[in-house]
Amino acid sequence: MTAATALSAYPFTVRAWRDHDTTASELPGMCLGDIEVDGAGGQAARKLFEAGARKVALPRPVDLTDAADTRWTVRALSFVGDLTSLAIAVDWQVRPGPGSGSWARLNHLHPPTALLDVPESQEALRTWRNGYYICKCVHRQGPGFVQVRDRRFGELRRFIIDEPVYQETIAALADGAPAAALPQDVVDDFVTEELAVRFGDHIWWAPYRVRRWPQAPMVI
Repeated sequence: MTAATALSAYPFTVRAWRDHDTTASELPGMCLGDIEVDGAGGQAARKLFEAGARKVALPRPVDLTDAADTRWTVRALSFVGDLTSLAIAVDWQVRPGPGSGSWARLNHLHPPTALLDVPESQEALRTWRNGYYICKCVHRQGPGFVQVRDRRFGELRRFIIDEPVYQETIAALADGAPAAALPQDVVDDFVTEELAVRFGDHIWWAPYRVRRWPQAPMVI
């Protein structure tokens, strides 16, 4: 196991339900129980979807502050992206730290249920929910290239990535990865474009993967 892929073996347990509605989730047979995620997040999310899960709760808040367990931070954010890509609702909480910029980069993910330690958090949550839609920041694997489409900051930003080392780095970041395990010049380019985010000594790849557009890509 390489350092870049080690985070996919960082296990955690989620709880899943067959419906995203809270009232419906309380009906008999709607809870799928506690499920361990002990491999690649994308595969785990697909298995949950195929098992009927339409809402998943993370076991603990995602901390973006300097005091964070950065291994959990990047692993959890990547998994929320995997769930979001399948339109699975996510019950999760974020501790973003000071300023709106720390959570604005996450506004393509399914909105959390709480922003912790944030003044006027309800207003911030409404902003996130009102601006959220599927495929707001995504990447798609093509034949010999990766296409990224990013609308997190208002206008559409498009990238075509065809250099092998850049594509290999994206693959290594599927569940987050230690910064030291990645080519630093590539990481710096991704961070500059805000496609990757540093959390301590780990890197998170922000765009989640889609396999087909829910609408014509010209619309998205």
